[in-house]
Amino acid sequence: MFFTEVDSAIDCFKEVRTFDPYCLDNMDTYSNLLYIKEMKVELSYLAHDCESARYYNVATSCLTGNYYSLRSDHQKAVLYFQRALKLNPNYLGVWTLLGHEYMEMKNTNAAIQCYRQAIEINNLDYRAWYGLGQTYEILRLPYYGLYYYKQAHMVRPNDPRMLTALGEAFEKQEKISEAMKCYNKSRAIGDADGKALFKLAKLYDKLNETEAAADLFMEFVSKLDTFAAPPDKTCGFFAFKYLANHHLKANNLDTAYKCAQKCLQHEETAEEAKSLLRSIAQKRQPDESSSQPMECAVVLDPVPPSTRSSKFPANPAYPFATSDPDDDAFS
Repeated sequence: MFFTEVDSAIDCFKEVRTFDPYCLDNMDTYSNLLYIKEMKVELSYLAHDCESARYYNVATSCLTGNYYSLRSDHQKAVLYFQRALKLNPNYLGVWTLLGHEYMEMKNTNAAIQCYRQAIEINNLDYRAWYGLGQTYEILRLPYYGLYYYKQAHMVRPNDPRMLTALGEAFEKQEKISEAMKCYNKSRAIGDADGKALFKLAKLYDKLNETEAAADLFMEFVSKLDTFAAPPDKTCGFFAFKYLANHHLKANNLDTAYKCAQKCLQHEETAEEAKSLLRSIAQKRQPDESSSQPMECAVVLDPVPPSTRSSKFPANPAYPFATSDPDDDAFS
């Protein structure tokens, strides 16, 4: 749902720029949307047009900073965000964006100061609360992180990203039931990238509820092509590996084979997939010992002794006999 709304908003901004190419109102918001969708070309054109229209403008500085951030040129992005703050120190969102850049540059102290300043200006800025939660997690202060994630969730109670982050914070503190509640609610609201679904499946596996975990992993792989935001490929291959092992134990060899074949496409799971395929092939082979007929230990002579003569060959059961022993009686 979230990414569908982003696409609709981008279309609306494009229509506005068609009617008024020199409009700068809310163009920084437009640049945020282009940043989320990683549309570098469109953001480049937007930055060029806005700088040509009004170079020393807060919105122009913000969207140009977003452009350099998307190019991973974080130092230049910081310069443009700082210029925006010089033009208007209370401009909403700039302190948060500056905090993100300091986080990318691993300057956690500066990032915390920026996020706190953003909250002082607008305590409903969920991105600043969320940023503080991430920062304190990096600093290995999980209880502080959990507090700030809770604040972000209070501001955005129906945002699945906030719920997933809150669930991860609970999970790190071994509060499994609370984490599962967050993941389940995130699924219900709209898990755009499948992260909550994947995390929930892993928790069920951790609780040794393998059937529930397998059902969730199966749901996850069935939705890989339909998620609005493609999940990490590693998650998909992990799910296929889990399903291959699960169905192999359950003797569902066809399903296990299909899942193992998927694992061959990833370097980290390729070797284990080969081992799984060998195990599946061994289980599919018929039991040779039960299928072969038993050999007789003794070969019986079909001709009665009384009717045998020298013209009959020696009994193969007696390899040292060259003729019938009774033949000497008639000589």
